[in-house]
Amino acid sequence: MRARLRRGLLGLSLVLVFAAVAVAAQGSLLDEIVQRGELRVGMTGDYKPFTYRDGDDWSGIDVDLTRSLAKTLGVKVVIVPTTWKAITDDLMEGKYDIAMGGVSVKMDRQRRGLFSIPYFVTGKTPITRAENVDRFQTLEQIDRPEVTVIVNPGGTNERFARAHLKKAKIIVYDDNVTIFDKIVDGTADLMMTDGVETLLQQKLRPELKAVHPYEPFDRFEKAYLMPRDIIWKEYVDQWLHTAELTGELQAVCDRWLK
Repeated sequence: MRARLRRGLLGLSLVLVFAAVAVAAQGSLLDEIVQRGELRVGMTGDYKPFTYRDGDDWSGIDVDLTRSLAKTLGVKVVIVPTTWKAITDDLMEGKYDIAMGGVSVKMDRQRRGLFSIPYFVTGKTPITRAENVDRFQTLEQIDRPEVTVIVNPGGTNERFARAHLKKAKIIVYDDNVTIFDKIVDGTADLMMTDGVETLLQQKLRPELKAVHPYEPFDRFEKAYLMPRDIIWKEYVDQWLHTAELTGELQAVCDRWLK
């Protein structure tokens, strides 16, 4: 049994080695980025605190980290706008080299590309008007015909809502920047999104309250999505690992969250 396991592991190692050699032979995206002098980054620009677009200005955790990654490469950053619905398709079409900005690790995305090592852990939780916090503690309380839940299209928020809510009314609103105002004005009762986002939005809009941001309904990781290029992925992984070791990653997160 152990001999078969060792042979299986050896076979897997050889496959990975041959894959890396094949990529090296035809050239890596890493080399192309350096030669081009530009790192093209796909971002939605509508997901504080990770990425936010105001005209031509971009800001957020991942905007800062994008500049850090580009600095190690000696290239400039070119941000390519995308949407949550198109973020994987645009990457596969070669519109950018890496997708950043609070991208959740999901298996359907992993089937088409490669994720970096994770750099953030969060989970889905409700945000609602402050007076309604006690009403929406559980999915059972939320999934009622008289409850209206608002979602932004194409991303993990909509997927989570549709997977768990069968009785509540779900409305789709395609502006993730102003979507929280629709809870304030009563158009919707709540939105379920990442706990980190609810913490930020309750600071920006005092009328709103994160329900249980530190005890979300589920848990998942944030990472960076890349094409199937092992050498480029390993470079990004090493940069992230170094940023964590040096405290740079924590310092950037603290700057936006504290």
